[in-house]
Amino acid sequence: MEKHQALVLGTNYYIGLSTVRCLGKMNVPVTTVDYNKKEAYGSYSKYVSKSLIAPHYKEDPEGFIRFLIEYGKNQEKPPVLIPTADPYVEIVDRYWDRLKTVFLLPDLAQGYLSAIVDKDRLYAMMNKRGILVPETFEITEENLYEKVDKELGYPCVVKPVDSHSFVKTFRKKLFKVQNEKELIEAIEKAENKGLRVVVQRIIQGADTNKYTFDAYVNAKGRVSHCSSFHLLRLYPNDYGASVYTEHYYNEEIFDYGKKILEDMGFRGFAELEFKKDEKNQQYYLMEINVRIVNFNTLLEKIGLNIPYILYRDLTGSPLADREVRETKNRVFWYLYEDLWAIKEYVKSGKWTIKEVLLSLMRPKAPAIFDIKDLYPVVKYNQLLFKKLLNKVLRKS
Repeated sequence: MEKHQALVLGTNYYIGLSTVRCLGKMNVPVTTVDYNKKEAYGSYSKYVSKSLIAPHYKEDPEGFIRFLIEYGKNQEKPPVLIPTADPYVEIVDRYWDRLKTVFLLPDLAQGYLSAIVDKDRLYAMMNKRGILVPETFEITEENLYEKVDKELGYPCVVKPVDSHSFVKTFRKKLFKVQNEKELIEAIEKAENKGLRVVVQRIIQGADTNKYTFDAYVNAKGRVSHCSSFHLLRLYPNDYGASVYTEHYYNEEIFDYGKKILEDMGFRGFAELEFKKDEKNQQYYLMEINVRIVNFNTLLEKIGLNIPYILYRDLTGSPLADREVRETKNRVFWYLYEDLWAIKEYVKSGKWTIKEVLLSLMRPKAPAIFDIKDLYPVVKYNQLLFKKLLNKVLRKS
């Protein structure tokens, strides 16, 4: 009997590749969807049954949605739809009601995921529930500069509401400002590009003060699978993405994270990122990711195959519950960006060479390398070589 397919959106990044592998290893038929084949190295995995090229989700959103719906309608069973990057989450959420008539999706209202991705709306939601979040002002706030000076203090950060568009424009996740002049300039930069931003207090502490609670909320609204992690290195430093992360049982955020997700009425997979403030030793909720995360391979290695957990739940045969409440000696490693991260950390004195070398002496869950699935590794390295070569040629 034919199985439900998993339709994975976006394999031009290692999150999509890890999603494909997690499903394929469990004999789930995987179809990938990208807007071009050239950079979609994850689509070359041996676990991919079909590789499709669709209209670009941003350039032709209606065409992209029509493409998905037409494909889904032609399948014997409704496929499970899995977006693996924020832009795919946003476009799927925008057309949620149309897509859920053809695909298997978590039981959520249209627009719900976008409200969580939008930091401003997320923080408002959390404030109502008494959850600690960084103190934030919208740039339309009356007497903004006076309030920032008195209530937030400098340095502070100017953060985007839409992170993906901001990073694509400025190649950084935020602006760190030291005074009112820099604050005005940062806001103007964002406004000139048509990007909405907020001003936020910096939660004091190193990158190693960051922890995540990663969980799957099943169709009944209960956290069925979960664990916690400790971020060790980010790239870029301070406000970048996780490139070296360890599995770590953090008792303080475990039940706290479960309660937040269940009280929200969430369904599906989510990652709550917390930072411990060195001033008051309190955990602040920084953001919630609502798609498969960077260290998905680490989740799989500790026994939480999130894409497969999602697939089984949505196809009506959920897996047995599992909470990982003990620390496993394993780390996620994205080698390429970690090398750049290490360079920054050592230069700033936040890590010593000895500390770096000692940290690397642990069992790893690599972002890309898999001895049993090497073709995507080859394609990735080809793309990386071209990228580095172009950088050298531009400099010369």
